Amino acid sequence: MASSFPMASPHPPAAGSPRDPTVLAHRSLESIGLIALRVGGLLMECGARTAIVDVNVTALARALGAEDTETRAGYASLEMTVRHGVNSITRMVTVGPHGVNHRLEHALRLLVKRVTIEGGTPESVRREVDGLVGAIGRHPRWLVSLAVGVACAAFGRLLGADWLACGPILVAAAVGQLLRGALHHRGVNLFILISCVAFLAALLGGLGARLIGSGTVDTALMASTLLLVPGVPALNAQSDILEGRPTLGAARLVIVITALVFIAMGIWGAAALLGIGVVWS
Repeated sequence: MASSFPMASPHPPAAGSPRDPTVLAHRSLESIGLIALRVGGLLMECGARTAIVDVNVTALARALGAEDTETRAGYASLEMTVRHGVNSITRMVTVGPHGVNHRLEHALRLLVKRVTIEGGTPESVRREVDGLVGAIGRHPRWLVSLAVGVACAAFGRLLGADWLACGPILVAAAVGQLLRGALHHRGVNLFILISCVAFLAALLGGLGARLIGSGTVDTALMASTLLLVPGVPALNAQSDILEGRPTLGAARLVIVITALVFIAMGIWGAAALLGIGVVWS
């Protein structure tokens, strides 16, 4: 008599075939995790605080279908575990150099907020992210350099520089910003870049202030390098430490301290060349 039970197929579905529901679930989780990590990595490269990265990555993954997530942020990497039912995957991506790009950061956060409200798929989100990265440009270099020069001149005045020194500070900081952009696009090491820009800006600021008869040459020399002060990384380091992420906070702090050391090296080199005794306050 024929058996009433279906016989097992002699050829079970191979791993990766459309008939394997476990693999399909893992593939879906992988798509969710990778796009969430892409957004998180971009946010870190834009200068976002780690708490903001964690909130947005988690919200995006859950909006795309994940039940639970765990995120671990390092200075040069971002790791995430995505779960749904009994299935889970862990993926890690590399984070590029940390900078400041508030326009892209704001656009990414708005995208995450919209997806959490309207929903979406990993593929649609990936296309939108690629579009944002390609569409959001930067201001012209001359405009950025001029704005940096004006800001440094204003800070120099607040630090006690006389009005005569404001012009040389503006010019020196603007030229320093132009050099900074040129070296950055050529892939020069960050700390060598900082030292070179600090030396040139301090030299031009101090020399210009001396030539026009300013009485605050040392202040002009230092104010011309304020464009290099790592303000955003310093605030992020403090926030990470206070919010219970001491490892990442310490890594950020090391970068900040090293940058300050190279700024000081550039200033001291320019001061020695000009024969100016710099008093650090």
